[in-house]
This record gives sequence, C-alpha cells and structure tokens, in this order.
Amino acid sequence: MSQMPIITALCAYVFITLLVGVYAGRRVKDSADFVVAGRRLGILLATGTLSATWFGTGTVLGAAGAAYGGGFLAVIADPFGAALCLFLAGLFYVRMMRRMGVSTIAEFFERRFGKTAGVVAAACTIPAYIGWVASLMVGFGKIIHALTGLDAVLGTCLGAAIVLIYTTIGGMWAVTLTDFIQVAVLTLGLIFMTPVLLSDMGGWAAIRAQLPDDQFYLYPRDADMTTWFNYARAWLVIGLGNLAGQDLLQRSLSSRNESVAQNSAYLSGIIYLTVGLLPVFLGIAATLTFPNLADPEQVMMKLAETYLPPLGMAIFIGALISALMSSADSALLAPASVIGNDLIRYLRPDIDARTQLRICRLSVPILGIIALYLALSHDTVYTLMVDSWSILLATLFVPLTAGIWWRNANRSGALWSMISGAIAYLILLQIAPDQPADLLAVPIGLLALIIITKATTKTDPPLPLSNTEGTPLAYENRLGALNPLRGSSAVQRR
Repeated sequence: MSQMPIITALCAYVFITLLVGVYAGRRVKDSADFVVAGRRLGILLATGTLSATWFGTGTVLGAAGAAYGGGFLAVIADPFGAALCLFLAGLFYVRMMRRMGVSTIAEFFERRFGKTAGVVAAACTIPAYIGWVASLMVGFGKIIHALTGLDAVLGTCLGAAIVLIYTTIGGMWAVTLTDFIQVAVLTLGLIFMTPVLLSDMGGWAAIRAQLPDDQFYLYPRDADMTTWFNYARAWLVIGLGNLAGQDLLQRSLSSRNESVAQNSAYLSGIIYLTVGLLPVFLGIAATLTFPNLADPEQVMMKLAETYLPPLGMAIFIGALISALMSSADSALLAPASVIGNDLIRYLRPDIDARTQLRICRLSVPILGIIALYLALSHDTVYTLMVDSWSILLATLFVPLTAGIWWRNANRSGALWSMISGAIAYLILLQIAPDQPADLLAVPIGLLALIIITKATTKTDPPLPLSNTEGTPLAYENRLGALNPLRGSSAVQRR
C-alpha cells in the first residue's frame, strides 16, 4: 500500500501535538506550573496523563515482542507489574504525598528525612529516567524505519527532537494536554485494530486452539530458585520500584486533591490491564502467522502492514506515535523537574522562581541528548525500559514506604537504607549476575533502615510528615479507600 497518505497524516498529527505544546507553554508562569501544572488536574485529565505515561512503546512494541518470544511469562514486568504499581500507589502512597503538597520525590525525602536524603533521592532518580527515555527513542526509530525505510538512527533522532520541543516549551501543562489526546488516540487505535487483526488471522478461537498452554502461564512450572527469584523480580521491579518514580508521583501531585490522585491511579490501573494487554495477545497470536521474525519487537508493525487497510494502518501508526510521545515527554520532564526544583535549590537556596523555570527547561534538552546517546548504543526497547527502574527499587522504595507508614523512621536510617541498597545492588550485579540484584538489595536496605533507626532514635529524632508550610500533618486516612476524603488538609492534632 502507498505510505504517503499515512506519512502525511502522521506529520499532521505531530504538528498538532507541537501546537498544543506551544499553547500550553503560554500558561506556564513559574516552576510550579511547569512541574505540577498548578495542581489543577481533575479526574479526567489526571487519569488521562497517568494512563498515557504508562502506555509507551515499551508496552505496544516491547511487550508485544517479548510476548511473541515467551508468552505471558515474558511480560510479567509490564503490563502486569506496572498495573500492580498503579493499584499500590492509589492504595498506600499518593494520598499522603498529595497532602504534603510537595512537587517531586526528592522534595518528599527532604521534608521527611532532611536535605542530604533529598540530594541522594534526586541523584537516584535521574539515571532511571534517562534509561527510560532511551528505550522510547529506540522505539521511535523502529517505527520510522518500518514505516518509511529511513535509517533507524535518523528516526530515533527525529523522535527525540519532536518530544524535546514541546516538553521544553510547555512542561507539565503541555504533557497533560498532549497526554490526554495521545491516550485517546492510543486506546481507540488498539480497540479498533485488535478485532480487525484477530479476525483476519482466523479469529481468536481458531488462534487459541493452535497455541500451547504455556504461552498463557502466569507463573513458572518446575522452576529452580533462580527462576523464581527472577519471576518475583519481574513483578516487583516496576510494581514496587516505580512507586518512587517521579512520573507517577508528578501526576498525583498535579491532581486537584487527594481523592483525584488516588482514584486516577485506580482508573489508570484498570485501563492498563485491559487496553495494555491487547498488544500482548497480538504478539502471542503472531507466533502462528510469522513464526521466525528476526526482530520480535517489529511484530506489531508486521501485523499492521500485513492485515490492516490504509485507514486502519493510519490509526495504528497514530496509536504507536501516541504511545511513544506520551511516555517520552513524561520521562523527560521527571528528571528535569528534580534538577530544577531540587538540586538547584541545594546549590542556590535563594534562587528565584523564574530562574528555576529556566533551569527546568534547559535540563530537558540536556537530558534528552544524554538519553539519545544511550539509545543509539542499544536497540532493545523492553529490556532498556524494565532495567531503568532497578535503581529506584534498590534505593528509594524502602525509605519512601517507611517515610509514610513508619513514624519512627529517621534521617540516619533512610540514608543508610539508600546507600546500602545501592551498594548491595552494584555488588550483586558483579558477583551474582544471574540473580535479580535489584530485588535482593531491598531486604538489605530494609534491614539497614530498621537497625540504624533503632540505634539512632535518641540522637536523631524522626521528622514528622509536614506540608510546604511546615505544619505537621494528620496520619489518618493514609489508605486509599474508595470513599472520597472530605478534608485533605488536616493537620496533626496535638
């Protein structure tokens, strides 16, 4: 089929996205607008931007390719572990984070555990997102190469340029508005495309009858201990690791109130477990149609080229580009927010809001260039994406959880938890490369937190959870029950 109408439609779609970014940029007056969209997101926009952040080429291309090679067991981390993360965030984390009124994960650590903990948390956050951005840039290169025949390196660079432009201009407002458009296009595209593809491939009943049952196993059979460790790691590297992710928390912190933050996490989890599984089923089904693909991550493109009419192909490409851009903008904005909102304040406490905004914007292209370099050095979307969260799981998950749920957790315990988790992770990578180093680092960080906290409680009393004015907060209603919280600014009763 002729690719020109599809390419034309794609260019128009990208141009509209850039216009939305420019429009959003006019509403950005300070770093609060840039980082958390003025904390004005209602349930529709909050759910849209959170869902769009989770949907990326790691799901649409990467998970489909991984499922093509290994069925459900190859995609436990994403979408299953990622959906688990969303439900856990809504249940245990986002209410209190939103109540505090912080803007970044590093700011939470600073308020709860002191400035040094904030610096360490910021330093742990940045590399995770650079890896994620790199995985998305690789995905863009694969799409452009399959669609136009252009070199994948050029496609990767084009995708990077597009996302850098509108994220730099509009910040969280641009990300929110474009995310809402992109998740709508992605959802409609996958819902439209999946039954068409399955029907042309003979129908799901006929396909399922030819597939072995082990393609749909959700846990390993007859496995040794190493296999079980890696299986647990697949569930938890995103399921727990991304609970400390700036992208997730940034959307919760941008929500209008605690109830919106909580419920948008639940709704996004439901969307992810439904729409997000469609590429997985298509990837598994394609093992019958294309049994010997050289690059499994091209399976969705191969299916679309073979079975979809021109209109369907255009919708599909729009869905893919939406998936990529909706995640890439979030992945770029997250570390830029940490640099402009946190790291720069540690160096210049008296910095004004306008300078903070400029630094946030300047950080986006700098981080993008670093991610682009990493992307050009790797060509596997799914692995790059999953491994990006290892450092957050090993270092930040334990003290974040303790900071919300254990009042006695103190600065010394949190710092040693992060440091010991990072050291254990790096050592285990070298001495036990077949074991899940990030997961095994978690109990080491937990043990350090408990021992050091108990040993230093008298000399290093814990700081209370407090809001941006320094007022101690009430600890009740931390759990994300489905009933709305009537008051979200309660202070600690004395």
